[in-house]
Order: sequence, then C-alpha cells, then structure tokens
Amino acid sequence: MTPRACFLTIFLLFPVEATVWPEFRGPNAQGVVKASNVPSKMGQENLVWKREIPGAGWSSPVMSSGLIVVTTAVKNPGTELRAIALDAETGKVVWDQKLFEPSEEEAGSIHAKNSLASSSPLIAEGVVYAHFGHMGTAALSLKDGEVRWRYHDSYPAMHGNGGSPVLVEGVLIFSADGEKKGLLRALDVSSGKLKWEVNRNQDVRRKFSFGTPLIVESGGEKVVVSQGSGMVGGYRPADGKLIWWVEYGEGFSLVPRPVYQEGHVYLTTGFMKAKLLAIRLDGAKGEITDTHVEWVSTKDIPTTPSFVISGDEIYVTDDTGRLSCLSRKTGERLWRDSYKRKISASLTLVNNRLFAFSEEGQGFVHKVSDKGIEEIAVNDFAEPVFASPIIFDGSVIVRSKSNLWRFGN
Repeated sequence: MTPRACFLTIFLLFPVEATVWPEFRGPNAQGVVKASNVPSKMGQENLVWKREIPGAGWSSPVMSSGLIVVTTAVKNPGTELRAIALDAETGKVVWDQKLFEPSEEEAGSIHAKNSLASSSPLIAEGVVYAHFGHMGTAALSLKDGEVRWRYHDSYPAMHGNGGSPVLVEGVLIFSADGEKKGLLRALDVSSGKLKWEVNRNQDVRRKFSFGTPLIVESGGEKVVVSQGSGMVGGYRPADGKLIWWVEYGEGFSLVPRPVYQEGHVYLTTGFMKAKLLAIRLDGAKGEITDTHVEWVSTKDIPTTPSFVISGDEIYVTDDTGRLSCLSRKTGERLWRDSYKRKISASLTLVNNRLFAFSEEGQGFVHKVSDKGIEEIAVNDFAEPVFASPIIFDGSVIVRSKSNLWRFGN
C-alpha cells in the first residue's frame, strides 16, 4: 500500500479533528469528529451570531479558510439558485452568487420534505462546487465567489434532488438518478465538462434516488461507492468502470450516505422497507450479493438520516426518531430508545456525544455507548432543521429553516 493510500485508509477509520468541514458529513465524510470544548447547550447565553438565510434550502453548510458556504433557492420572482459565503467569525455575508435560474418546468415538483437546494456543496483547494442536481452544477472561487464554470444537462427528476457530490482524482462525481434512468456522472474539475457517465441498468420499477457517493480504499485503489435504486456499486474514478455490485431488490428513493469501517461498507436501501447492510470489500469483484453481504438488519432503519459508527457500535435513527445501537460486527440490536420527534438531519458524533436535530426544531445531545443513552441537553430552534451541523473550534454551526447559527463555549 502506498503512503497516500495508507493515509486515506486511516482517515476513514478514525475520527478527525475538524479544522475544516469541506463536504456533507464533515472531514471524513462520515459524521464522526474529534473536537474539544464543543457546546452541548445551544441558547442565547452562548450564541455567537445568527444570520437569516434568504430563500429555502436543506443543504448542509460547509466551511474552509474561515468561510462558511450554503446554497439556497430564492424566489425573485422566478427561482434563483444561489451560493452564499459567510465569515465564520462574524456571520457577515462575504459574497452571494447567483448560479442558475431554472424554469418552473425544469425545476419540477418537489416532495414536501425537499427543497430546490438540498444537495450540500463541497470545498477543495479554494474552489466551491455547488450542486443542484438536474438544474446544474457550478465551480466558483471560495475567496470571492467568481464563477469558474457551469455544467448543465437536465434530466427528468422525481421529487427534486438531494444527493451531494464527491471529488476524487480530478473528477467531481454525483448521482443523477432521475425518474427514467439511474445514472452516475463525473465532471472534469478543471473544465466542468462531462468526463464519463454510467447507466446503472437496474431492472427496478422506480429509478429515482438521492444517494451521495463515498470514496474508500479497496485492494490498494480508490473506489467510488455509489448507490442507486436496487443496487450499490464500486466504481473506478478514472472511467466509471463497475468493479463490484450488490443488489437489494426494489429499494428506491434512498438518501443516507454509506459509512466505511475496517474493510466494510455499511448502507441502507431506501423505501419501502429499508434495510441496513454490512458489505465486506475484501476481494470484491463482480456481483457479490451472495458472497460479501455479512448481515442485514431490518428494524427501525432510516430512509433519510445518515447514521454513525464508533468502534464496534452503529448508532442509527429512523425517520420517526427511533434510535438504535447495533453491533457493527453482527447487526444485533444492543438497545433501543426514541427521540419522539421526526429526524431527517444526519447524526453527528463528537467524541461520545451524539447530536441529532429534528424536523420540529429540537437539537438533542446525548452521551452514548453500547450500554445505553444519557440525555445531556435538548435545545430549541423554533423552526425545522433538515441540515446536518458543522463542528469546529469548540463551536457548533446549525442551519435551520431560515437561519444559520453559531454557538460556542
């Protein structure tokens, strides 16, 4: 294994300190972060700043070089898809860039729980990649918001969009699983031109899904783990070649991002009856449904929020707020509790504290272990929270329906 490959493997295995939050679910893309002095209670007494965000967007914020970036859809009077950068210290807007103006027909109808700006942006090497699914993707300067390129190749979506992009080996990769086709696309990051596109070719009734890929190491090579309706595959970043795949029936409209731990990928399968699968990647080649799926769990599995793994424990909440701790090695449920609130935002684990945010506006913080759960704080934002938080420098950044908040000790 090369030093670079070894670093990536270690990066995915262990929690990292969050000096930046470059993509959906943070520095290791898995919602697990090691940080100190992070507040559990979030209220007026430790509110650093609060900034209203115009329009509507469920995308999670990202951060780098002292700037926080969010995307949103603003009615003016048509729809403007925008990226906004704010100073992390003050909350002041540094730049606000209009990127696309989709027609009402192109935007299409969206699910009641969705928005036209639900895909989270990504930051790498001073460039922001803002993705709006079937309505377009753009690259712009983090420093001043200057647009470098725009990509637009619309397709018939279903219920809107939701999957976020990943960047690997000079290509920006994202799902394009629409109403009629299930696709995975890759753009050249320097030009924004389409580099490759692969059709999932799954014989399922409903093609649409909203998956976010995950980059892992397997066999000494980087692999793009990407889910669509009815299947998950491992793809080669250079050309999109399908290396291995697992089929899981008619699962569709999936949202949770996969998680990687110790040579295994853990993922959920979407509607209608969600399952959680543990897939071993050692020697994965061709179809591995019957050979590499080590266990399947079917109780209280989410269709929207992503889960977290800490050591040998999986902490997972379904959309209704039923929280479970599963054994990572066997899938056995160790305990079960409930937030008694609907959860769409992905879970975030900070040391041994689990952060969860509800559609009703609560922010829950609990101490968790394989033995059970202990309440630390319940916070109230007075409006729905669908986005996942940023954790950095002893602070928590939360995006609620209309506002961005920073809390600190």
